Amino acid sequence: MIERVRAGVLEQNTVDLLRQIGISERLDRMGLRHDGIYIRFNGERHRIDMAELTGRAITVYGQNEVVKDLIAARGATGRPLMFEVEHAVIRDFDSSAPAIRFRSHGEEHEIACDFIAGCDGFHGICRPSVTKNAIQIYDRQYPFGWLGILAEAPPTSHELVYSYHDRGFALYSMRSPKITRLYLQCEPDEDINHWPDDRIWEELQTRLHSHDGWAPKEGPILQKSVTGMRSFVAEPMRFGRLFLAGDAAHIVPPTGAKGLNLAVADVWVLAQGIAEFYKSSSETLLNRYSEICLRRVWRAQRFSWWMTSMLHRFNGECDFDRQRQLAELEYLTSSPAAMTSLAENYVGFPLAL
Repeated sequence: MIERVRAGVLEQNTVDLLRQIGISERLDRMGLRHDGIYIRFNGERHRIDMAELTGRAITVYGQNEVVKDLIAARGATGRPLMFEVEHAVIRDFDSSAPAIRFRSHGEEHEIACDFIAGCDGFHGICRPSVTKNAIQIYDRQYPFGWLGILAEAPPTSHELVYSYHDRGFALYSMRSPKITRLYLQCEPDEDINHWPDDRIWEELQTRLHSHDGWAPKEGPILQKSVTGMRSFVAEPMRFGRLFLAGDAAHIVPPTGAKGLNLAVADVWVLAQGIAEFYKSSSETLLNRYSEICLRRVWRAQRFSWWMTSMLHRFNGECDFDRQRQLAELEYLTSSPAAMTSLAENYVGFPLAL
C-alpha cells in the first residue's frame, strides 16, 4: 500500500506541521510548492493566484511519501511498529481501560490502552465497533467516479489544472518533475479493462487541451484505477476512550484535496488533547474533540461538494444546468472575492482549538 500513489496536495497547515515535528527533510527536498491553480472551461485556462490572495500556498507531495516519512520517524524512536496483524479487535473503549487484541505471526497479543486512536480508514474495525444507536451517519454517493492514472511523463504545467468539459471533468496534476497524475470523470463502476492506454490519452487530450496550445505530455502509464466519489461523515468522533480520525470518520470527494489534510488536522487536535491529559489529568480538550474536528470537517465537506458540483457533469442534466455551471465558472474566474473564497478554502484554514 505504501507504493500506491493517492492524495498528493498538502495544505500550508500540513506542511508547517511536518516541519514543526521535524520530519520535513524529504518534503522540503522533493515537494513541489504551488502558488496557484488553473480552472479550465470553454477551452481557456484561468489562473487563480492563491499565494497572492491569501499569503499561503499548497505543496504537491504524495500521501505515500508522507507515510514513508512517518514510518521512518517512528522507526528512529526504537518503539514498536507492527504491520499485517490479523484478527484485530478493540474492546472496553467505553471504560477507563480499553484494549486492542490481535494476532501477529501466529501469536495472540493484547495492548492495554489509555486511549485508542481509530485511524484505520473507512473499512477499518473502529467505527463498526460502535453501536449503531450511538453514531449518526451522513452519507452521499455521487453518480460518477474518477479514472486515475500515474504516467511517466514530465509535467507541462507547473500548477494543477481543473477542467470542466462537455464530456466530463478532468484533472491534471503531478507527483514529481518526471511523473504526472491525471484523472477523468467516468462511471463509478467503470470497467478499467475498457480503458486501454490509447483511449485514456485520447480522452485526456480532448478534455484538457486549451486554445493557447497547452496539453499534457503523454508517456507510459504506470498505474490506473477507478475510484467512486462519496461524501461521508460520522458523528460524533469520540466514543468513550475511542477517537475516530481521518477516513474512519469522514470521506470527502477528492476535488477539493481535503482528505489527507483533514486527517492531519484530526490527529493534531487529538495529540493536543492527549498531551493536556498527561500534563494535568484534564480531559477538557478531549471532551471537545468532536466539536473542534467536525467544525473543520463540515467546512471541508461544503467546499468539496461545491468544487465537485461546479466541475462535473451530472446524469440527467439539461441545457440550463450546463449554462448555470458555465456562469458560475465565469464568475469565479473574474471576481476577486470569489477567487479569494476558493483560495482560502483550498490552501486551508489555520489549525485552531
